[in-house]
Amino acid sequence: MNKLLILDGLNLVRRIHAALPDENDIETVTAKTISASNKLMAIHKPSHVVIVWDGDEVSWRKKLYPDYKKGRNPMPSALANGMANIKSALASQHIHSLDAASEADDVIATLALKVTPKGQAIIVSTDKGFSQLPQKNLLLWDYFKQAEFDMTAHEKKLGVQQNQLLDFIALAGDSGNKIPGIAGIGPKSASDLLNKFRNLANLYHSLENLGEKQAAKLAQGKDMARLSYKLAQLQVNIPLNINLKQFRANIHTN
Repeated sequence: MNKLLILDGLNLVRRIHAALPDENDIETVTAKTISASNKLMAIHKPSHVVIVWDGDEVSWRKKLYPDYKKGRNPMPSALANGMANIKSALASQHIHSLDAASEADDVIATLALKVTPKGQAIIVSTDKGFSQLPQKNLLLWDYFKQAEFDMTAHEKKLGVQQNQLLDFIALAGDSGNKIPGIAGIGPKSASDLLNKFRNLANLYHSLENLGEKQAAKLAQGKDMARLSYKLAQLQVNIPLNINLKQFRANIHTN
């Protein structure tokens, strides 16, 4: 059975870089990234491994909603200038890179769901957005906590179930990614509504059962809810033009 280890490249590297006292110390970033990759290989013992990087093109999400991820700090110039060397060093360790055109997330999601019908995928990232993906044969791994993503705790924190996560963001938004949601509908209201009506479709068919003010907010915000859902939803059919054998793992045993 194929087991594909997928590393969210900038999610890993930027956190390693941010923890260093000297932002110009790219040699240490490179060494720590290779060490992290080798540790992940040892833990998960994949048959295939790939590290996916964000590209330079403007994301379709940004085109759709210009404020998407507004205010995010750009990559530090020292790290940007060192990326080619980091990728080269990883390739020397048989950790092959795949460059997305824009955001890596959709490429990672597409890769994972191509493998999971008959194999297993492990996504290494701290990005909670991957929690929306079907969980069968998929493991979400936080390298910095050295632990599996706790879906039960995530559901409890938000007050919704895994299959309601996108509906939740459609209503309440996602401040970290500047996804707006509906004005005046916060996380508590969103979870209460979804616990009562289960999904957006049911909710919008039942506005007459709500208080006048809340119903008005939902009615006025319907288009923004639809936009927010689309912004949050991972695309899982990105054309990749690759073959899994390109990423076959080279496991070293001592």
